Formats: sequence, structure tokens, C-alpha cells
Amino acid sequence: MGGTKLPVDLILFGLIALFLVLRLRSILGRRTGFEGLPQMLGRGPKPAVIEGRAEPVAPAPARVLPEAASPIGEALASIRAMDRKFEAGAFLSGAENAFRIIVTAFAAGDRSKLQPLLTSDTYAAFEAAITAREQAGHTQRTEIRAILEATIEHAALLGNVADITVRFVSHQITLTLAQDGSIIAGADAVTELADVWTFTRDLKQGQPAWKLASARSA
Repeated sequence: MGGTKLPVDLILFGLIALFLVLRLRSILGRRTGFEGLPQMLGRGPKPAVIEGRAEPVAPAPARVLPEAASPIGEALASIRAMDRKFEAGAFLSGAENAFRIIVTAFAAGDRSKLQPLLTSDTYAAFEAAITAREQAGHTQRTEIRAILEATIEHAALLGNVADITVRFVSHQITLTLAQDGSIIAGADAVTELADVWTFTRDLKQGQPAWKLASARSA
């Protein structure tokens, strides 16, 4: 009798051990060797969730700075020599923000936002365009989906006045609507646009803000 109990006990303990192993696997899952990779490799932006939908995050714009030895680079160095706080990369970042604000403020007809960011002549041109649009009963809808590129194309220092020209490439939805909602110009679709804007600043003035002096399509 005693000789037959040992194999039965061993089989019983083996079944219990197998049950526990399978149970732990079901709770903890199998280790594959890749568990740490998402934390190490996940450096890119996560998708933004809007109303329960995962929306792709717009890529950061490519900021193109001129070579230091180029004429543009030398002009930027002259600006920095007069204003030690000036830095071309930071300027481009601020120019991108100004581009977004000005484009959307113009579409909305927001004169109070536009005026501090434009020179007096440029503001007069923008204000006249807004007034003409309002008198015609038209509205403009503009949405900047992404700024793909911001490139410094020109720089100059004349006396105390610095001018820097930036070429923006962006994805936008831009359309002008009539009173009945019909589309007069533009399209309800994402379009790639290129704009060339020139910013100006008197480096000897206390106010450090750059202002838009001119804007045109490339």
C-alpha cells in the first residue's frame, strides 16, 4: 500500500505545480524581451485624441538657418552684435508663432490682435482688406494644419533697423464664403502654401518685438 502512494503523490503535486504555472502566465503574461522598448524608443509625439479619435500630431517644422559664413549668416551676426539677446533659432520660433496668430487673426477680422504685430503701413493694408470683405458680406475661414518649413531667406541691418525675411511652407484650409455660405474662393481641403514674410525691428528701441513689414505668396 505504502509503495503505491508515492507515485500518486508526485503526480498530484505535479498537477498542482502545472496549474500554478499556467495561472501565473495567464495573469502576468509572457515576457518577450520587448517590454522596455516602448519607454526607450517612444521619443516622438503621441497622437492627440480629439473627441475620442486619435489624430496625428503635426510634425515639428523644419527650421533652416543660413551658414554662418554666408552673406545672410554675416548679416545675422551683425544683428547679434548690436543685440546680444538675438538668436536666429529663437527668432524663427517666434516668427512661426507670429505667422499663426496673424493668419488666423486676419481671417477672423481681429484688428486688435493684428495691430501690435504689424508695421503701420502693413496694418493699413490688412485693415483695408478686412473692411472690404466685411462690406461685401463675405467671411473667411482659415485653419493652419501644420507649418512644414521655416527658412531665413534674407537678412539685413541698415543703421539700427534689422530686416529678416522668412519663407513659410504650410498646410492650410483657406476659403472665402458668401453670405449664403457658398465658397467664393479657396477650397475646403488642405492645401500646401508658401509665403514670404519680412519682419523688421529697430534694435535701439526698448520694445523687443519684431513686426511684419511685408507679406506675399511665394
